[in-house]
Amino acid sequence: MTDTSRADATSATTSVPRPRHEQRPLEERPPSGWAGWVVFAGVMLVMLGTFQVIQGLIAVFDDGFYLVTQSGLAVNVDYDVWGWTHMVIGVVGVATGLGLLAGNTAARVVGVCIAFLSALVNLAFIAAYPVWSVLMITIDVIVIYAITVHGRELRSDHR
Repeated sequence: MTDTSRADATSATTSVPRPRHEQRPLEERPPSGWAGWVVFAGVMLVMLGTFQVIQGLIAVFDDGFYLVTQSGLAVNVDYDVWGWTHMVIGVVGVATGLGLLAGNTAARVVGVCIAFLSALVNLAFIAAYPVWSVLMITIDVIVIYAITVHGRELRSDHR
């Protein structure tokens, strides 16, 4: 008669390597090198928000800065309205960027929404300041990419 209980105990402690994609659930994995993209997105959101606030302040306080008449904008509103819109997006963008750097999951969702909204507002504002608007839209697209593709890398429970 053989001792099967000993064989079972030995086989239970011997670990069989699993395929690489099955090693650990995503929530348990440490941040990879792609976490830098999320830090980049957070910093860019803070910078983007700051730029939005500056752009909004200029629109509110210096009516002659943007040379396009109101009829030249995609949406016919006063520059004061555009200025306040940019400032609100900017303040929320800065707060979201800081939340993203802290690993807040809700900041990922808000960050994508703010970057999308910022791109739309700058697209409508493109007649007033085309180079700046295209630059802002480009930054928005990069931020959306970084958050959506690599956003899970900086979750606060990894720290």
